[in-house]
Amino acid sequence: MDLLSHFRKVTDFPKPGIQFLDMSPLLASPVLLAETLKQLSSSVDWSLIDVVIGIESRGFMLGAPLAARHGKGFVPCRKAGKLPPPVFSETYDLEYGTATLEMQPGQGRALIVDDVLATGGTLKAALSISKKAGYHVQDLVVLLNLKQLNKMTFNNSPIRSVITVSD
Repeated sequence: MDLLSHFRKVTDFPKPGIQFLDMSPLLASPVLLAETLKQLSSSVDWSLIDVVIGIESRGFMLGAPLAARHGKGFVPCRKAGKLPPPVFSETYDLEYGTATLEMQPGQGRALIVDDVLATGGTLKAALSISKKAGYHVQDLVVLLNLKQLNKMTFNNSPIRSVITVSD
């Protein structure tokens, strides 16, 4: 099923010059949501995963149901100031500014999940903070990889995604 055709394109959001790809239509339909979770799950070796780390906020919307579907725990990677201490912090650059992520300490073999990989700043920060917080990241998966904006790899392999846009 072609999931990309169900994204809504929003021009000049969150700032002028950015075209935001909104995955909300995938969440609103039970058929599309089930297919999205199926496709995100298909390349993961779930025997190597204890917890799913979802990056705020759309990574929560994908990561929590993936974790539940596969009998794994869920760990939020949140924007600064949203979690009680103790937390680990990581500040990073976005394509339209800077931000800080925070996580509470934990342990286990982790899968990091997010919706869109653009320049890679958020995913790199989540990877770094996950390690600082005590997780052993086994895998990364994103719904949409805007490949023209990044050259990111994980363990010397391209980042796995359900949808890759190259131009």
